[in-house]
Amino acid sequence: MRVLGVDPGLTRCGVGVVEGVAGRPLTMLGVGVVRTPTDAELGQRLVAVEQGIERWLDEYRPECVAVERVFSQHNVRTVMGTAQASAVAMLCAARRGIPVALHTPSEVKAAVTGSGRADKAQVGAMVTRLLRLDAPPKPADAADALALAICHIWRAPAQNRLQQAVALHAARTPTTVNAPTTANAPTTVNAPMTSKGLTA
Repeated sequence: MRVLGVDPGLTRCGVGVVEGVAGRPLTMLGVGVVRTPTDAELGQRLVAVEQGIERWLDEYRPECVAVERVFSQHNVRTVMGTAQASAVAMLCAARRGIPVALHTPSEVKAAVTGSGRADKAQVGAMVTRLLRLDAPPKPADAADALALAICHIWRAPAQNRLQQAVALHAARTPTTVNAPTTANAPTTVNAPMTSKGLTA
């Protein structure tokens, strides 16, 4: 599986591509950031993010895009920029028919380090170790993007099994029809049929 991880941000949008399967060594194919000038208009910055992500999709052809799920922060301006960049990444993937997966920061930290409260330094160190890199990717947004891709590769098999189990359960569960009832009538009548009509 080849996954493009996206750590959304309006000033720096981290991107990283990881290939592999759960339970086996993973390989980093590329890592970097898409930057936009802080003095540009919002629309221009979003276009720059879109163009940057499109270039990564063109070059690496991922099978899935993993994006950090936006969560509430005290700084409303920061969370708005993050949400806007996140939407652009999802749009770029959806336009190409590429599945998009959302993972919360705590899910990513827990998957990569074993603790949902790990700091950025710990995440960077584990990404470096798991991908057998010489040094942690810089800036931290880039390391976070790789962590997202790793998280998805490891979590996808379990998520797929869960979805299959839910679908199987739904297929096996009979549907019920609640017909209107009266005081003198039975709720349901399931009489066997014969070629001549209803049997007594």
